Amino acid sequence: MEGDIVSSDARPSRKLLLAASTGGHLAQLARLAPYLGASDDSLWVTFRTPQSESLLAGKRVHYVPYIASRDFRRAIGAARQMRRLLDSESFEAAVSTGAALAVSVLPVAKSRGIETTYIESVSRVNGPSLSGRIIAATRSAELFTQHHGWADHRWQPHRSVLESFTSIEQSPVENPSLFVTLGTIKKYRFDSVVDQVLASGLADDRTVWQLGETYGRTDLPGRVFQQVSGADFEKYSLEADAVISHAGVGSLLALLELGIFPVLVTRRRVRNEHVDDHQLQIADLVNSLDIARAVDGPDLDAETIISASARSIVPSDMVNA
Repeated sequence: MEGDIVSSDARPSRKLLLAASTGGHLAQLARLAPYLGASDDSLWVTFRTPQSESLLAGKRVHYVPYIASRDFRRAIGAARQMRRLLDSESFEAAVSTGAALAVSVLPVAKSRGIETTYIESVSRVNGPSLSGRIIAATRSAELFTQHHGWADHRWQPHRSVLESFTSIEQSPVENPSLFVTLGTIKKYRFDSVVDQVLASGLADDRTVWQLGETYGRTDLPGRVFQQVSGADFEKYSLEADAVISHAGVGSLLALLELGIFPVLVTRRRVRNEHVDDHQLQIADLVNSLDIARAVDGPDLDAETIISASARSIVPSDMVNA
């Protein structure tokens, strides 16, 4: 596999092993799969969540237990499952966009003589993730980055999954209805964004909250859920005048594909909201591309939310035609 594997022409159909942790990693791989030539008998390896069940409906899926960030014990357990799976079934190639599942799947596939490819997440603007560094150090796959600025002799340039979106102006909504969606990162609450939404004065009985690990608060107006299905995520997103999300690539891609210009709020390690500060990289990227408005939690205010209601997303080819 050479050069940019995403082009206007899909590769010939192949039986692939497609592995990605849920969230942005899975959303990116799902968007890339048609260009990779994934045949109908390809197998997806991921965690069981409302996102994966919705995104992979009708696909062949092998679910493994959830692996938290840097949970090496569970990553090893998933690798054992992959060895058993590859004892019983063959594949033409294995592809992963991370995170922990890349480390569980690609070395095992490589050891069986299967062609392996690792595509680093678009959220890694300045260099590879821990998973990417492990894959590179163990020479477990051909390596691709979606950011040409740090491509080198080992990391080949790859088209970004964000390149196909652009924003256009529309009329702002002065008192917007809100959908607040905080992702499903286990063990990490995100109270700072909830506090700022309340402080903005815009939350009311029209507001819908998907809180994930932040679920359980009793001070919120509107409808409150821990998780919603993929269909309900789409419904609440389209019904809202403004959508506020954590700065995760999975939520971002889902919203962009719905034509929504979201407000993204970054999780920070210092507030115990994530394992690291990589969401700052995606925040800088989307602000520079003008496909979302990204801020840190304490900086979220009514003006930011209302300004996001004044833009929407369209495919880039509609603007460039």
